[in-house]
Amino acid sequence: MGVMPLTDMPWWRWRTNVRSALHMLSDPVFHHECWLAGREGYGDVTDAVYRLVEDTWLDNWSAEKYVGTIFRDSAEAAAVDTAALRVLRIMHQVGADAPVSAYLEHHGWPEAVRAAREAHVMLATNDAEDPDIPPRSLDVIRIMTRAA
Repeated sequence: MGVMPLTDMPWWRWRTNVRSALHMLSDPVFHHECWLAGREGYGDVTDAVYRLVEDTWLDNWSAEKYVGTIFRDSAEAAAVDTAALRVLRIMHQVGADAPVSAYLEHHGWPEAVRAAREAHVMLATNDAEDPDIPPRSLDVIRIMTRAA
């Protein structure tokens, strides 16, 4: 991995899920090649949003609560909060069961993608990983979070 491996964080499994969600939400090419195309193994927009907020409850409180456990510092927490709030707002407006196209056509989607990209790049860089590699499949994420 690199200088600051992901597993150096106490709740690194949650960090892995948050990073995966942000990575998928932040990549317009991925949206078209995987989500719109219905490619198996990557879930959908709703799945990514749930992975972002599921264990962290970022739909109920600030990521600042997790500085030192999931997030390295307040800058990471603030970037994740911004991204989470933007995608949650869209999900609540279009509905959790909406097709991928409804998210991508939403007027706020480009800003949500930008916020997710900023958070993704910050977290990946802080974990000494290349933020520009393609998102990992959900199977790979499951394998990673089972490894100790």
